[in-house]
Amino acid sequence: MNKPILYVKTGCPWCMKVLDYAKDHGIEFAELRNIATPGVAEELIARGGKRQVPYLVDVENAVEMYESADIVAYLKQRKS
Repeated sequence: MNKPILYVKTGCPWCMKVLDYAKDHGIEFAELRNIATPGVAEELIARGGKRQVPYLVDVENAVEMYESADIVAYLKQRKS
């Protein structure tokens, strides 16, 4: 199973919700991309259309999404 990429921002409570769920359920990400890093916010906007985090990219399943609740629900469904 591939590992998804998660776009985050330091101190973001919604990002922490996703990261905490992932940690509690043994889910790993291929990469965490922080939008504070030069160029990453622009990459996120080009990819998803807005500068909002968290943003999940699951390349293998062609799934990309915003919203922490939706991401957690997707990770829950994907794990089972």
